[in-house]
Amino acid sequence: MANAPIRLLIAASGTGGHLFPAIALADKLPDYQIEWLGVSNRLETQLVPKQYPLNTIAVEGFQQGFGLSSIRILGKLALSILEVRRILKQGNFQGVFTTGGYIAGPAVIAARSLGLPVVFHESNALPGKVTRFFGPWCNAVALGFEVAAKYLPRSKSVYVGTPVRAQFIDGAINAPLDLAIPDGVPLIVVFGGSQGAVAINKLVRESANAWFDAGVYVVHLTGDRDPEADSLKHPYYIALPFYNNMAALLQRATLAISRSGAGSLTELAVCGTPAILIPYPFAAEDHQSYNADVFTSSGAALTLKQSELTTQALQSIVLNLLQSPPELAKMAEKAHAIAVPDSAEKLAQLVREVIET
Repeated sequence: MANAPIRLLIAASGTGGHLFPAIALADKLPDYQIEWLGVSNRLETQLVPKQYPLNTIAVEGFQQGFGLSSIRILGKLALSILEVRRILKQGNFQGVFTTGGYIAGPAVIAARSLGLPVVFHESNALPGKVTRFFGPWCNAVALGFEVAAKYLPRSKSVYVGTPVRAQFIDGAINAPLDLAIPDGVPLIVVFGGSQGAVAINKLVRESANAWFDAGVYVVHLTGDRDPEADSLKHPYYIALPFYNNMAALLQRATLAISRSGAGSLTELAVCGTPAILIPYPFAAEDHQSYNADVFTSSGAALTLKQSELTTQALQSIVLNLLQSPPELAKMAEKAHAIAVPDSAEKLAQLVREVIET
């Protein structure tokens, strides 16, 4: 009788940065029986494909100092650990994979209490508090940025890059855009990650007329939280909350203006898109600045601080770059050099080595 397939529980929740790498990994383990661990009111309920059953638990993070709310959160954490233990035992799972965030704590504790192996993927250059605390508990911590290893001295870390969605690897990256952008014109793509970026949106709208005067088109992905999203009208300007074919859009872009979440940077690198990065200033431990530093120090991007950025500065920096094709070509080459296009395969191989041995 053939061996039963290995059963893997993937704990990934909340944002595209946590979910997309996990989905990319799952795609590379077609012989595994995979189930998902998430939270009922978060993005996984929309993004996790239907072929992966979704188990949900109630868990949240500590946002402030210890107080009465912390006691409630600790109570939820204890209950969620017991619930994950139940899921793991009833489902006869043989291992756990997680991409961090609030859900990683109960997933790691429950798995290790049952003697099950855990692989943790950390996509940021500065590992989060959850990774730094739980990393030593795990059999392996896979890294999106090589520099992250120095912050995890007690963990068994392995550099694999961060997996991207399938569209960034297969033929879709060269697919034509279904947007009214003429061939040959310079194109700026603006996006703020899966949450959008209202502050960047405002700066871009204030700067854009100078770019239009230079013949530049702008595709502006505003997210769905900007009340002014439809306030700018121009024939060279396309504003959308989101756009599905990001691979083709970034491939077509002359320049991107972006936050520096790990997922966004990975996609920019795979596409070789020169970028101006504006790290989210309120990200936990300013981790987006650490991510941006990797790209800036290698010459793949420019980093601008949101607190110091003016409309005039953004206008002129963008125009200067667009008027220097050799500089853009060099940035594109450096971005490609950062990319790990076979990251999903490397991560899948690591998961197999940990769980199957």
